[in-house]
Amino acid sequence: MNRLRELREDKDLYQKDIAKILNMSQTGYSQYETETNDIPTDILKKLADYYNTSIDYLLYRTDKREAYPKSIFNKD
Repeated sequence: MNRLRELREDKDLYQKDIAKILNMSQTGYSQYETETNDIPTDILKKLADYYNTSIDYLLYRTDKREAYPKSIFNKD
């Protein structure tokens, strides 16, 4: 299963809910879940923060779901 879909469904959310959080259309967000469109870096950051995971997890570069510790250089 697609990781974005899995994370979203774990929170009992619809695509329109995440699209609203990202300030975009449901159709645009759906294209990320179906891997029709690449996800821009700023959206990846928002999704990783929202789901408390890492961008590496979202991109299948790791199977560890936990977020990385925050950097001292992160100003968020």
